[in-house]
Amino acid sequence: MMEAIGRAVTEGRAGNTASARRELLELWSATGVTGDPLHRCTLAHHLADLHEDPTQALAWDVRALDAADAMTGQRVRDHQADLTVAGFYPSLHLNLADNYRRLGSFEAAAEHIRAAGAHAPHLPAGPYGDLIRDAIRGVAEAVAARDRAPRPSAPGSPA
Repeated sequence: MMEAIGRAVTEGRAGNTASARRELLELWSATGVTGDPLHRCTLAHHLADLHEDPTQALAWDVRALDAADAMTGQRVRDHQADLTVAGFYPSLHLNLADNYRRLGSFEAAAEHIRAAGAHAPHLPAGPYGDLIRDAIRGVAEAVAARDRAPRPSAPGSPA
């Protein structure tokens, strides 16, 4: 399942968003709303990235957070030994904050950006962790400024 998700994500990043969305939705249907939380979280997280409309992205990001809440540490380690459930939360809350910000719901955005920051110590050192920490700072600044404009570097943003 994770390999199939990876293939669809790669296709989406190559610009084939409609096809990638179709493939991920088929995998979502096969997994079901009560399926493996790791699969549901990963699918929903990437499906959100394939939507420019923040309302649609928000629905998928909520599903991703709900699935993360159902994950166990053992399940995540079974997939990849150095992963932790706590490491998922900075990005998940960041995405929710960004969607709420774009929708003009600045109180909800502030709540999620604070949660992202609180979970940031769980991010790994290196490029991925730096990317998420920088995005948390950027979204926090945009929330404080009441800026609803899409971030050019956000997943799903038009190139």
